[in-house]
Amino acid sequence: MRIWFIDQLAMYAAYHRDRRNKITHFIGVPLIIFSLFIITWDVYLFDIGNTPVNLALLLTTILLMLYWYISPTIGLLLTIDFGIGLWLASLVVANESISAFYAFLISFIVGWIIQFVGHGYEGRKPALFDNLLQIFMAPFFLAAEVMFHYNVLGYLREEIEAQTHKYEK
Repeated sequence: MRIWFIDQLAMYAAYHRDRRNKITHFIGVPLIIFSLFIITWDVYLFDIGNTPVNLALLLTTILLMLYWYISPTIGLLLTIDFGIGLWLASLVVANESISAFYAFLISFIVGWIIQFVGHGYEGRKPALFDNLLQIFMAPFFLAAEVMFHYNVLGYLREEIEAQTHKYEK
């Protein structure tokens, strides 16, 4: 599983070399994730004890388990990040003066527009057009980029970079 995941990250990295593209993704990806938290927050699934579990919590937990398995450091960073996003989404959904659907729609559309602008700088289509699973790589990749900027997890950077040649144009 880890080898497959690193290969997927290498593909994502090959499609995101331009600094401007990366910057747009640091804005666009969180907006899209936030929009998905909003739209899935009210989808009730079941209770664990007295705690209701919705689709947003279930999907986020599954994704975070994968991220923790690959890198506990990045898993922790994204747990904090996603936790804040889920909390904000719950506030949006609970606030009756704000239409959750419009908040979803605006965040989703603006997030994608920003990312497409970034890919214009890159001169390359988004990776998910070639592999839909790439959508799950974006948060991990961005968290990894933060770690790499601070010279943390250098071994992971080396593993990813060793595989990117397969996906470069």
